[in-house]
Amino acid sequence: MSVAAVIFDLDGTLVESERVWEAARRRVTEESGGRWRENAQAHMMGLSTPEWTQWMRDELGVPLETDEIFREVTEEISAAYRTDLPLLPGAIEAVERMVERWPLALASSSSRILIDLVLDLSGLDRLFRASVSSEEVERGKPQPDVYLAAAEKIGADPTACVAIEDSTAGIQSGAAAGMRVVAIPERDFPPSPEALALGVVTLDTLNGLTVELVEGLS
Repeated sequence: MSVAAVIFDLDGTLVESERVWEAARRRVTEESGGRWRENAQAHMMGLSTPEWTQWMRDELGVPLETDEIFREVTEEISAAYRTDLPLLPGAIEAVERMVERWPLALASSSSRILIDLVLDLSGLDRLFRASVSSEEVERGKPQPDVYLAAAEKIGADPTACVAIEDSTAGIQSGAAAGMRVVAIPERDFPPSPEALALGVVTLDTLNGLTVELVEGLS
């Protein structure tokens, strides 16, 4: 089946943001009296907003309501993005290459506030037809909901879509939606070998994401 659309993840795929998320979550945890774990960020990657805020309460002992956790973490990340948006090298160019050939959507575990902020600050909002936050669907990654919703928004058959992902949960999510997944592993929090095996190709950087490569996945 020929490729009908390309759907990008955001964090770790287009924006080098996982350390920003880790720093914000760690600060909120420790300053509120919770107990940070070194594997906490890796565990929360891919979780939706309701899922990761509840996990911080339950597993890290953060003594705040989930909406307070969300607000404090999001405000810190927003401030960091406004100061210096950490776009990955080649991110804008890769998206521009893809949009010349296919409609694009974004399927992200970030909140709607952060998705819109990144798209606005980077100028990428002009290139994506639709975006979906996992807080807007029933289940976060690794479940397929956010990718299925993104495909529906642009009128594409999920099995004709290519997903661009970096993480274990994200790769699993795209594959569960029936998509062909191009994995570009996040450097600090790489996906598991089992997740990588679900992808159809693994790239070192976004520079390798070309029209020719994606067309070859048909």
